[in-house]
Order: sequence, then structure tokens, then C-alpha cells
Amino acid sequence: MYFQNKREFALALDSADKLKDFRNEFLIPKHAGKEIIYLCGNSLGLQPRPVKKYLDEQLSNWENLAVEGWFDGDSPWMFYHKEMQKLMAPVVGAKPEEVIPMNTLTVNLHLMMVSFYRPTGKRTKILMEAGAFPSDQYAVESQVRFHGLDPQTSIIEVKPREGEDLLRTEDITKVIEQNSDEIALVLFSGINYYSGQFFDLEEIVKAGHAAGAFVGFDLAHAAGNVPLKLHDWNADFACWCTYKYMNSSPGGISGVFVHERHFNNGSLNRFAGWWGYDEENRFKMEKGFVPQQGAEGWQLSCSPVLLMAAHKASLVLFDQAGGIEALREKSIALTAYLEFIIHEVNRSAGREQFKIITPREPHSRGAQLSLIAEKDGKKIFDELVNRRIVGDWREPDVIRLSPVPLYNSFTDIFELGQQLEEILGGNRSV
Repeated sequence: MYFQNKREFALALDSADKLKDFRNEFLIPKHAGKEIIYLCGNSLGLQPRPVKKYLDEQLSNWENLAVEGWFDGDSPWMFYHKEMQKLMAPVVGAKPEEVIPMNTLTVNLHLMMVSFYRPTGKRTKILMEAGAFPSDQYAVESQVRFHGLDPQTSIIEVKPREGEDLLRTEDITKVIEQNSDEIALVLFSGINYYSGQFFDLEEIVKAGHAAGAFVGFDLAHAAGNVPLKLHDWNADFACWCTYKYMNSSPGGISGVFVHERHFNNGSLNRFAGWWGYDEENRFKMEKGFVPQQGAEGWQLSCSPVLLMAAHKASLVLFDQAGGIEALREKSIALTAYLEFIIHEVNRSAGREQFKIITPREPHSRGAQLSLIAEKDGKKIFDELVNRRIVGDWREPDVIRLSPVPLYNSFTDIFELGQQLEEILGGNRSV
């Protein structure tokens, strides 16, 4: 697409945007009486307006039904998660029975590693990308230690080549192949939180399985952001949070995917709880764990209904918008316009004031660009906040900007560029 750095051009794009009305379904914070420009959906999504409605429904059930709400009412709590499965599955490319909302992300990573990290003999290592989100690093380190192994020798990290910011798929698969007799688990992010790189998950699955390893993904920055095909790609498992691109409340409920081929695999360990017990016989309170069929069998405790209600409010909007494919179409255009505007800012400055480390190819990124400022990056970031533009700062030197298709506009992106040019032109110390 041919872009222009003009307000009327951005307004024309907004006018033609088929998803423009969904912006009205979100509560946009205001500073000094004016709406902020929110480009931080990769950290915490905005609150959907329908959240109050869905929460009020369940609060009313609690008020009027009390404990009977588990079995009575329009949406009994006992089966509430089943409504969620149908809405969750298309977002990650799964069958409804392969997904389940439960717990939080790192808890679920641990639970999945109980099942899918099975070090035996020489096959004891976990392969992951260098620079993965710290929580993933800590989870993997502790799992390795739990098995009596040394993280220094049992974790393989794949790094970008010298002088490069991104991982090449051929380098990932090569390292897997080189260590094929020692890898027990390949655990990768879907999108790296720092660089914004969207990895070729299908190729990683193929390489991991060819090496005889299980393959799982942390999709914190991918779920609700980019199209995924977890079932077709044959991933063994995946976990994700829902409070970023899926706008489902701070620290909201996590999602889990387990491929259907593992449903009847009795050799897999799992930490059991009664909500994962066979549904038909759960209330007999008998000894001896018998898992419910499907991903539901990995549940532990009663479903947190209020968290699920907040998540459902957002998932319904996803469905109404036409699903992840429709959102992706706008996301590609928004992110491309953001890239154009950053280049315009650099052109105006007469130098590469901002280096974009996120891949240029649309298929290798989602709704995020990571920028490294030539100098004074934190000062520039703070000044943007002062001007009602909220992005995200990540140490040591990255500004993350994430235009979300459900509520961001092309005019938001244009205004960001105008403010950056003013900051650079009006403050020579920056």
C-alpha cells in the first residue's frame, strides 16, 4: 500500500476501516479530559465495555442462586468453561476439546512441563530461544532443577547470529538437529516479547518431532495477535495469557492447548485435581484419578467464573469482528503504517533516530514494532507518555509500540509521528 504522512490520509483510512466501530466497544483512558493514544496492548489490553455486563450477569447469579449457581441459571458455572472452549478454539487454531481456560500462564507452563518434559537417559535437555521472557526462563530452570539436573548443561539457548537482532529459522532447526539425541523438550515463544519476532512455529514443530522431542509454545504475545494453527501444526501443547491482545483483565485467566493425540496417553504424568476428574463421576468423591477427556482433564480446581466472564466478553468481540483473520488484515496494515511513520520521523531527523528491530516481513511479526533510539530512548519514551501516548519501555533500550486492530486507528499512528517529530525537533538534548 502507498502511504502518506498526512492527517487527511489517516482519516481516510479510518473512514474505510471495516472494524472502526469496534473502537467504541472499549474504554479508552483519558488524561486532562482527552483520550490517550494507547499503543500498549502487547502488555495489557484495554477494557471492553461489555465486561461489566458479563460480570454483572454472574454476580447476579451469585446473589440470587448462591451455591445453586453451579447447576442452575442460564449458564451454570459447572459448564461455563465449555462455552469458552468454543470461542477460544478459533483464536488459536484448535478443536474446542483441545483448549481450556484455567489458572495463569506460568502455572500452566509448569503443569504442561510435568506432562511433556520427561528427561530420561541422554535425552534430558530443553531447547528455548535466548532472551525468552524471564518467567519462562525461571520456570524452565526450576523444572530442570526439580529433576536433579543442572540448568547450565540441560538448557540449550538459541541465539541470533553475531550482529543480528533476530533468529533465523534455519539456525533454530539446525541446533535442534545437532542435539537431536539429547533434547527432551522444545519450548519456544510464539512471538518474542522484546523483538516482536513471530517464529515459524510449524517448522519448529517439525524439527522438534523429527528429533524425537515434545514441542510446546508460550503464546503470550501471539494468541489474539496472529493467526495460529496449533492443531494442524501438531504442536504438543501451548499456553497463553489473555490480558494482552485478548483484553481479558489484569492477570486474567490463562488458556491451554493440548493436542488431541495425547488425550488417551496414559504414560503422561500430570498433576491432578478434582476439576480435571471425569465429569460424569466427579461428585462421587472416589479415590483414584480418572481424567476427563480432552484438555479439560488437565484442570485442577473449580473454574474462576468471574475471570472467565471477563475473558468471554472479549472473545465475543473477536467473534463479532470476524475472527482472527479479519483482525489480522487490519493489523498488518496498521503495523505497516506505523513502520512508514517511523521511517518518516527518521527522514525528518536526517538520521536513523529509531532502529526497528522487529522483522519487516508481515508474516514474521504481529501488532508490534520494537524501536531502539539512537540516544535518550527513555527520555523520549517518558515524553511520549507526557503527551498522552502510552507505549511500553523494556530494558535496556527498547520502546515497544503495538497498534491493536480492535481499538487503534490510523490517526493514532499519524499523531504518534507528529509528536515524535516535535519531541526530536523541540528538545535538542534528546
